[in-house]
Amino acid sequence: MRLRSWSSRFAVATLTIVCLGAPCLAQSTTGDSSLSRTDNADAPPADGKWMQLFNGRDIDDWIVKINHHDVGDNFGDTFRVQDGILQVRYDQYGQFNDQFAHLYYKRPFSHYHIVVEYRFVGTLQPGAPDFSVMNSGVMLHSQDPRTMLRDQNWPIAIEFQLLAGLDDGKPRGTGNACTPGTNVYVGDRFTTDHVIRSTAKTYRPEEWVRAEAIVRGHGKMTHIINGEKVLEYSRPEIGGGVVTGYDPKIFVEGKPISEGFVALQSEGQPVDFRKVELKILDPNADDSAE
Repeated sequence: MRLRSWSSRFAVATLTIVCLGAPCLAQSTTGDSSLSRTDNADAPPADGKWMQLFNGRDIDDWIVKINHHDVGDNFGDTFRVQDGILQVRYDQYGQFNDQFAHLYYKRPFSHYHIVVEYRFVGTLQPGAPDFSVMNSGVMLHSQDPRTMLRDQNWPIAIEFQLLAGLDDGKPRGTGNACTPGTNVYVGDRFTTDHVIRSTAKTYRPEEWVRAEAIVRGHGKMTHIINGEKVLEYSRPEIGGGVVTGYDPKIFVEGKPISEGFVALQSEGQPVDFRKVELKILDPNADDSAE
């Protein structure tokens, strides 16, 4: 899905926290470069320690938003925990009915390293679009789910796309970037492409895969699959298409994005997550410190 590049003509915001936990508002002293309504995204201070965002027991620290439903409504028990696995399931759905869903960790981040271990299971839910087969994702720098309207299909974000191979035997590499409501730069080239291909190989369904993203605020964003760097891009900003049903006050064309929420995606394909961990990075350190 889509975002546009960060232009030098936009100031990066300095945010002042208003509240934490419940829906919050951020106040900007120069011009808000975030899609979240909370600020101070890297508090507590970066200390190099991994935080287990998924605790293996429940999703109490997460926020559900499903298309055609109010925020917080986990329709059909879409996101659930069983035997230490965070599962995405549709056994209570019937027809899929474009009920694209995302599970957001409760607070935003700016400079961070996130690790997810996932596998695809089962078959595509009836009524889900063909592109959703063996397809999920991790949303990076996402808008706050509490700013999404009831019938908004996807969040404004950058998606770290997770894929598995199909029966046709054709290559279908995982780890791409998708840009719902956003655009980015690849090298020095500004692109409005919705899908930016990685160099990752194809993995089988039911095979556990380790996906990592290193995110440097409005700077470099790196995708890693099973220890190998497969994609790099930078300077995300609001723009482009794919996202519908959004609040026009949120969609400010060309607005740079330097922080946001992380989320796990549901598009009609059952998927398991056994690890979701994150480390806050020092915004003043270069990549060699990671």
